[in-house]
Amino acid sequence: MADRTAWRIASANGWFSAFGKPKRGKHRKPGPPVHDDLCSVVDEHGQTPHVFDADEPNQLWLTGITEHPTAEGKLYLCAIKDAFSGRIVGYSIDSRMKSHLAVRALENAAALRGDVAGCVVHSDRGSQFRSRKFRRALTGHRMVGSMGRFGSSGDNAAMESFFALLQKNVLDRRSWTTREQLGIAMVTWIERTYHRRRRQARLGRLTPIEFETIMTNNVALAA
Repeated sequence: MADRTAWRIASANGWFSAFGKPKRGKHRKPGPPVHDDLCSVVDEHGQTPHVFDADEPNQLWLTGITEHPTAEGKLYLCAIKDAFSGRIVGYSIDSRMKSHLAVRALENAAALRGDVAGCVVHSDRGSQFRSRKFRRALTGHRMVGSMGRFGSSGDNAAMESFFALLQKNVLDRRSWTTREQLGIAMVTWIERTYHRRRRQARLGRLTPIEFETIMTNNVALAA
């Protein structure tokens, strides 16, 4: 059929052409890193495992994004974890997984912690963390970006462990009708249970809030 014949038939019937965009898979390959990986070290066997330890607050932050469905659609959480105490120092929740989700979490964390200059912020290679807006936010607070390698299961294991706890204790406990309902449940679990009730073996059976309080007081006394 000639193009003009097809156009005439479509025009007579009120038909219009539509071009669909191919769907991108959930596990599509991440883009190139925009920061060096500052959390990997070379061991005696020549391997480069990740080390997510910090000797003081605001020395190393870990961040990532998780998602969960509701009857209204997906809800996204970007959280930032201080490697020193395991405390979630900043987070943001939204119905869209855009760069402002990560930027808002970073701004909330910086507002809570105060002087964060020199802090390393380690993330995966998601587009939100590679965006110009997020990089500008890091520069504005004089923070240092760090980004894991593609294909390494330990790239952000410490952050993934938090999301696994959230999944088990909140997200998978029931079906969620609204985004607001799920958002309130996530914030309540983080602030009331994870921060103040859940004791961690690596913190000497203290909660993140207790650990930070004790360590801060010890530093003040030593000074």
